[in-house]
Amino acid sequence: MFTGIITATGKITRVQPLEDGVRLTVSAPQLGLKNVAIGDSIAHQGVCLTVIAKKGNSYQIDVSRETLNCTVGLDSEGAEVNLEKAMRLSDFIGGHLVSGHVDGVGEVEKFEPVGESHELVVKAPKALVKYIARKGSITVDGVSLTTNRVKGRRFSINLIPHTVAVTTLKRLQPGSEVNLEVDLIARYVERMLPSK
Repeated sequence: MFTGIITATGKITRVQPLEDGVRLTVSAPQLGLKNVAIGDSIAHQGVCLTVIAKKGNSYQIDVSRETLNCTVGLDSEGAEVNLEKAMRLSDFIGGHLVSGHVDGVGEVEKFEPVGESHELVVKAPKALVKYIARKGSITVDGVSLTTNRVKGRRFSINLIPHTVAVTTLKRLQPGSEVNLEVDLIARYVERMLPSK
């Protein structure tokens, strides 16, 4: 479980093909790997992945073909990735409850400055629209954010300067694809409602 509060960015330094996926080496000197053990979970661009080896400021993770087919940003050498260690039960939840299981890929339609902030407009996959609410929580590339407006398949978000500065969101532009995870509680509420 995660909170969507990015603690560092890292860089994919090596992509090794596997029979059914890839093995990534990630350099993350700012993440603090001293307390990370083999088998621990770290979210990468919002995707929960397991550490299988580590050395110095780098570690390795395996990404299955299924995960690669459902997400973006995890198969390019040199790519910067948002990182968050799994939360402990005693941690402060500054964002919202995030599972690290991406629900779909959205497309950036607008990313531009508005005063000191940035407005981000994303077109969501049709299947996710019912889970996105005005002033609700959504995760974009692993970052916990609050929606300002929702119209059809599009939602807009105001990004404060700090968020832009410390995450990979600063590299977005119209046409960029982003990993989306809808609010965990909304998913479960929908599942409990009687089917029509």
